[in-house]
Amino acid sequence: MENRSYDWFNSHRRSKGLELAYEQIVKALDTVTWLYKATKSFSERNLNDAKKFVENLYLAEEEVDKLRTDTFFELSKGAALISDYREDLLHVVKRLDTLADHSKDAARCLEILMDTEIPPELCQKIVYMTSKLVDTAQMLRSSIEKISSNPKESAKEAKQVGDLENDIDTEYLRTKGLFIKYGTTLNCGTMVILNDLIEFIEQASDMCADTADYILILSTRE
Repeated sequence: MENRSYDWFNSHRRSKGLELAYEQIVKALDTVTWLYKATKSFSERNLNDAKKFVENLYLAEEEVDKLRTDTFFELSKGAALISDYREDLLHVVKRLDTLADHSKDAARCLEILMDTEIPPELCQKIVYMTSKLVDTAQMLRSSIEKISSNPKESAKEAKQVGDLENDIDTEYLRTKGLFIKYGTTLNCGTMVILNDLIEFIEQASDMCADTADYILILSTRE
């Protein structure tokens, strides 16, 4: 496991529940990075790399699922940390599990499209959206890391997650607009899968913003 910079977890009573929550948060945010790498490789027609990154994402998402169940069980015991923190942390764990689910669903769409030629302009938009999703996830991670050491900065960055999510919403609409442009050159099946792909990316960004709301609550309690 990477270096433990999540000082908030260290500053509260160490427990199995917090250990599991830490792992789940890291793994869930990592799925976003794998998705970006997969879409970038796909756009460059490095399909072997794209398939490898998709598989890595699937494995990470499976770990997130298992960690969510184990974390819920441990935190529900009530001994992990005081009840005020426990409820908000459970919300964070649940939402980041959903984030990983959306990343997986987007990767499934990409896997279906592997042997399909997609116009470069559409590919570039999808890569850009996933790169902004990585920025959003990294900002969320930074906010989590600073809950105790710098709660004001943590709250500020949690709010910035919302700004980044708005940028993805704007790009989402622009990408949708391209469907009209390419509607006559791509078959209906391809268009449906492409639509699902960008929907899942947008939903993943929404989940980052929802999670940031709970990080904001945790940071203000510090």
